[in-house]
Amino acid sequence: MSRKVLVISDNPVLSKGLIGLLHKVGADRKMFTFKCSKGSDGTMTEKLGFEVRPIEVKEEWPKVIENFGLVISLHCKQLFPKELVEAVRCINVHPGLNPYNRGWFPQVFAIMNGLPHGATIHEIDADLDHGPIIAQQEVTIKADDTSLTVYERVQDAELKLLEENLVDILNDSYTTVQPGMEGNLNLIKDYRKLLELDLNEEVTMGEAIDRLRALTHGDYKNAYFLDADTGERIYVTINLHRESDSK
Repeated sequence: MSRKVLVISDNPVLSKGLIGLLHKVGADRKMFTFKCSKGSDGTMTEKLGFEVRPIEVKEEWPKVIENFGLVISLHCKQLFPKELVEAVRCINVHPGLNPYNRGWFPQVFAIMNGLPHGATIHEIDADLDHGPIIAQQEVTIKADDTSLTVYERVQDAELKLLEENLVDILNDSYTTVQPGMEGNLNLIKDYRKLLELDLNEEVTMGEAIDRLRALTHGDYKNAYFLDADTGERIYVTINLHRESDSK
């Protein structure tokens, strides 16, 4: 492969995994440039051990077209402009099983709506998480999973898919399949609507548990209700422990 590759990533775990795979397959590391979204540069630089500068894709896409023959997105938070994806082959590693739960935080909506979940590598077109599929792996959601535990297993699946398909992606020698349907799309506004808990809302116990575990992601402060006396947010997480784990 002689073309330069731009990797835009806001996920240090996947980025470190990709760097290891590049070494494993004997790719020329000098042909790869790593960028990130604004605000992720500090974390990415610290975790990867080299400077990762931010890029505004919607503004800098002409330079990308001029300088790179392939773009790989690893959980990049930015939407690629139509002009870019039509001029340069762009590949996305997505933490969801397209076309189900396309968009933001797919594991959250998969837990809540019961749709299939997993990892997908696909070509990028002008729509969000929408394009011909290169490879997929389904990931089962268990009754004691939270957003974080599901996300961690999906990352493992993404790394496995990258290992199996990286050489073909770099050599443009893979085949694709079209999604069988449009699926569903969840935007950041849809996620934010889930965060405030209405203490007077009538739901089943199962629906309540699913919502709380879908919004429990380690130390992140997501779900909350308002203190009626002070108006202050009271954040809520859930701890789930399977009986067999304590034996």
